[in-house]
Parts: sequence; structure tokens; C-alpha cells
Amino acid sequence: MRIFDGFGQRISLAMAGKKSPWGGGSGQGGDGDKPTGTESGDKPKGPRNPWLPPGGSDEGRRAPNIEDIFKNRGPEGPRRSGGGGPGGPNFRFPQRPGGKSWFPLAVIAIVGIGLVATSVHLIGPQQQAVVKTLGDYTRTLQPGLRITAPFPIETVDVEDVEGVRSVRIPGGDSQAKLILTGDQNLVDLSYIVRWNIKDLADFKFRIVDPIDTVNEAAEAAMRASVAETQLDETFSGQGRAAIEQDVRERMQRTLDGYRAGVRVLGVEIEKADPPAQVVDAFRDVQVAEQNADAARNQARGYAQQVLAQAEGEAEAFDKVYEQYRLAPQVTRQRLYYETMERVLSQTDKTIVETDNVTPYLPLPEIQRRAQRTAPDTVVTAPEGQ
Repeated sequence: MRIFDGFGQRISLAMAGKKSPWGGGSGQGGDGDKPTGTESGDKPKGPRNPWLPPGGSDEGRRAPNIEDIFKNRGPEGPRRSGGGGPGGPNFRFPQRPGGKSWFPLAVIAIVGIGLVATSVHLIGPQQQAVVKTLGDYTRTLQPGLRITAPFPIETVDVEDVEGVRSVRIPGGDSQAKLILTGDQNLVDLSYIVRWNIKDLADFKFRIVDPIDTVNEAAEAAMRASVAETQLDETFSGQGRAAIEQDVRERMQRTLDGYRAGVRVLGVEIEKADPPAQVVDAFRDVQVAEQNADAARNQARGYAQQVLAQAEGEAEAFDKVYEQYRLAPQVTRQRLYYETMERVLSQTDKTIVETDNVTPYLPLPEIQRRAQRTAPDTVVTAPEGQ
């Protein structure tokens, strides 16, 4: 709009005979007949009029009229100096030796390169590709150099099928994932699921969001497995290994039922802790359970010790009984002596029942009392007994 406004103002100035900003006015008589900055016999001075046709004439510095304006104006606007107007250079596409243009060949070359680029595909050793013909799945391409119809007839989507992908549940480290165990306790579990693509066509076209499906299947399998496990088993290494194996098998069965095209490689439990709200009470319970286990182990050890001693005594008695059956009197007398020796060796009193027997001094008790400078008492049986 500004261009047309300025164009209208210049037309009105030219028709009104007023002085132009490029030179004198176009009216007859007065100072307007003589270009600005000129004298008789001198060449005109001042800026050149852009509305006049280009050339070396001095008339280029006179005031324009309406015919000059429309004569120098093309269908797309005023012609610029040095452009495509008369006397100006015209731009042309480079020509071939025969005089024909290179433009058609350039277009054909660009189209050919595009067709080749969208028809030849190099698929890596760990990759596969699905081909869609006019938007519909047609086939799967294996690793290697493959050729298809150009775009947009066939489109190729390359995917890494051997690479291991992992998902962490829950996603953030600060989030808690509380799961109910088989003994009605809550445990905070965080785990990692590793998987890759088993069937690329099913992975691409059977389900809407394969990654979200893997997450949901993993969470459902973990909850089902932990619900069949006791709380203590979730904290032990052997119990965790059993849970991980069970979750992997459950996930694989579920995803195969969906035909998701996913292979579950493994499940790893990173953390199994009690809920943060009851962690102190849970630690107290653990300490009490450890003390109870220690007491039970101690009782079992004592019981085993007593049992072993009793078994040893029973075996010794069986051997003595065998000897007793061979010589009852001798065995009885031997048992009596061994018993009295064992009993009397642990007492401080000595009883002498035989008459006219002088006790052998010092006896053990007398000797101990002599060392403490205390008198010893010897008890003898009365005579005649």
C-alpha cells in the first residue's frame, strides 16, 4: 500500500506542475522550465530522475511527466535500473551446447536421485524394517541391501530388534511402589525390566503403544507374584531370585497373548524395603526376630548336645551290659568301685568304717585346710560298727 501511495503522490505532483524532489517542476514558464542547478550553456546538475528511461541523455534530470511514468512502468511495478528493462542485462539459465536449457535435465536428475534414495535401503545386522505399500503393511525386510518401490508408493521403517531396552518401575527414584505381600504386609519395590523386539510386524502394528504395554504387563506380573510370597522372602536373595523368574514368565505369557512382538530378557529387583512410614517399627520387629532366631538356635544347640550325650551314655551302657552278661559278679563289683570313686572324689568328707585303721594323712581336705592354717576334722566310724 505504501508503494501505491507514493506512486499516487508523484503523479499528482507531476500533473500539478509543482517542483519534483528530483529536479524542477514540469509546468511551462518560470523557473520550472529550467532544471534545478543549471545555467545557460552548462549541463544539468542534480539527481537523476528515476522515472525516466535509463540512458546517458541530459534529459534524465528534467522533471517527469505522466507519459514517462507509465512508459517506464512494467506490469509488475516500476522497472529498476540495470534490471530487465531496455538496455539492462537479462538473467538466463545456462544453456547446453545445442542451445537448449539445462533446466529439464536438472529436474530429471533431482527426481532420479530422490527415487534412488527412497528405493535403496541398507539395513544393519541388528536391524529389521517393515514396508508399507500405500500405507498398508506388506512385508518385513531382513538385514542387508534391500530395494523397494520409491516413496510415496512404499515407505520403509527401520528398527533395532536386537538391542536390549530397559524400563525402570517406578520411573523416579523418589517414587514409592507399594505392593501387598501374601502375609498382608506392604513392601516398597523398585525393579528393572529388560526386553527387545521378537517380531517387528507385531510390535509395530498389533498394539497401539508397545512400551506402555510392557510397563503395564510388568507391574501386573510383579503384583501377582509378590501376592503369593511372604514378606521375609522378598528381602532374601533366594526369594528375590524366585520372584524375578516368576515375573519374567508371567510377563512373557501375557505379551504373547497380546501378540505384542516383545521378548522379555529378564527382571531385576533393585530395592525391596518396608514403607517409609513404618520403617522404624519394622526395624524393631526385625531386631526382635533376630533375637528370637538366636535364642532358638541356642536352644537347638543345647538340645543336640544333650541328645548326643545321652546317646553316648546309652551306647556305653549297652557295652557294659554285654560284659555284665558274660561275668555278672565281676561286672557288678567293677561298677560299684567306679561309682564310689566318682562320687567320693567330689566330696570333702572321708568315712572310715574298718576297725584299727589309721587314716592316711594328709587327706585332700586336710591338706587344703592346712594351707589355710585351719584345723581339719576327721570323722571315723564308732567302734563295733
